[in-house]
Amino acid sequence: MQRTDFRFFHRLRVRWAEVDMQKIVFNGHYLMYFDTAIADYWRALALPYEASMHRLDGDLYVVKATVEYHASARVDDRLDVAMQCSRIGSSSMTFTGAIFRDEQHLISGEIVYVFADPATQTSRPVPQALRDIVQGYEAGESMLQTQAGDWASLGEGARAVRHAVFVEEQQIPKELESDAADAGAVHVLVRNRLGMPVGTGRLLPADAQGDAQVGRVAVDRVLRGGQVGRAVMQALEAAALARGDRRIVLHAQRTAVPFYDRLGYLREGAPFEEAGIEHQAMAKRL
Repeated sequence: MQRTDFRFFHRLRVRWAEVDMQKIVFNGHYLMYFDTAIADYWRALALPYEASMHRLDGDLYVVKATVEYHASARVDDRLDVAMQCSRIGSSSMTFTGAIFRDEQHLISGEIVYVFADPATQTSRPVPQALRDIVQGYEAGESMLQTQAGDWASLGEGARAVRHAVFVEEQQIPKELESDAADAGAVHVLVRNRLGMPVGTGRLLPADAQGDAQVGRVAVDRVLRGGQVGRAVMQALEAAALARGDRRIVLHAQRTAVPFYDRLGYLREGAPFEEAGIEHQAMAKRL
């Protein structure tokens, strides 16, 4: 197998605890690497695994796993674990994997899952929606649907994401999470291909200097580190640019500052506390 055979890659570095007395990766850990990559594959599909399987009324169970060894990986090697869904049967899904060190193909693997009733673990047909999503991803299609609009049209989905992130996860008081500014803002809602809301943000009207504030940016916890947050910000920036705003300003939570750094936002002033969380003012000229 070649790297060009795959769209999806999960990168990892071999840890000391994963090598054996021969100073090479213990054979069983390669199966763990494949399993870890498959978990990330679902994120690439923008599917929070547990919630998505609940919506699909089933779950996936491993019925077969094979590993073929061609060469060994060693401690501190950077590995790329490639995965693809190579076959979808009536009730089964076959994933083919390959582990590469640079261009060298070290390990091959295959994992077969059966889609089944979680209560009885009896097989069920793979849902057409899941079949379409996986086949679409392997064909190079986008996994996200992004929409900009007002609170009346997008508020229900945006509220669900914001409540899960700000109120349930970060313990921000509900009365601080929602305010009257929602009614006059441009909202962006990102959904996956199951129609589940997975990311949101809002753009307030610009001030006299043409500065428009972005806020309430939230991404489903399981999908962070992928493309959802970037899709939210790109849509908000496009809306600001279309109406002629000069700059976007925002208050980034401390842990999100590197994300905005990568998008070209510059830090302004010293960190400050807002809703009990350290923030950093940032801005970007459009």
